[in-house]
Amino acid sequence: MDDLLQRLRQFHDDFFPQHQARFEDLVKEGQHPSTLFIGCSDSRLVPYLLTGAGPGELFIVRNVGALVPPYDGLHGLHGTAAAIEYAMLNLKVSRIVVCGHSHCGAMKALYDEIPAQAKNLRGWLDMAREAALPVQVSPEALRRTEQRAVVLQLERLMDYPMVRERVEKHEVTLHGWHYVIEEGEVHVFDVRSGQFTPASLSEHSGTGPYHDAPRDAPPDEQSIFNEIDDRLAGH
Repeated sequence: MDDLLQRLRQFHDDFFPQHQARFEDLVKEGQHPSTLFIGCSDSRLVPYLLTGAGPGELFIVRNVGALVPPYDGLHGLHGTAAAIEYAMLNLKVSRIVVCGHSHCGAMKALYDEIPAQAKNLRGWLDMAREAALPVQVSPEALRRTEQRAVVLQLERLMDYPMVRERVEKHEVTLHGWHYVIEEGEVHVFDVRSGQFTPASLSEHSGTGPYHDAPRDAPPDEQSIFNEIDDRLAGH
């Protein structure tokens, strides 16, 4: 028996009976997740383990680098953009999490030569180029790039009209996370300080753009980038 078939049978025979009532309710009542989780496709990032969520709690979209396409930049032909619209307009989620992570191959690829055959990958990563630094890649530069990329996606989310409207009405909060795999620690972004703080030391699960901020005084993206760079550089 191949291992995937064995796992499918284990799910049906062992896991499902313990949670059957929950799955039946989710079918009868429909799904009502509270959180849209935008995460990297990296196999080491496991949203349900990270958040302790169960069936029906997370609406998950994953892609290379946890990137958010520009609103209408791909003419609506992208699953991540469609998922954001569906989560906002149909599911009415109250939180959006953008979760990057350490040792991210997508962020490292910004500094490497991308194979000529990987045309889609090259075009996709162009959306993250703004987060890259004009330096040789190093562990420090990579972590800075990973965190800058998370901030960039939070800002890009605000270009989606349905996101901006509900954020400004305080109906939705945005959360930027950077998961450090080898530490088992998520660092959460605080827009007011411009810092990523370990969740074990943070007073909140992350504050995105405009969280409790005056509507006429949005945070400046470049100043946030500068604060992240200064902190990580030890200034």
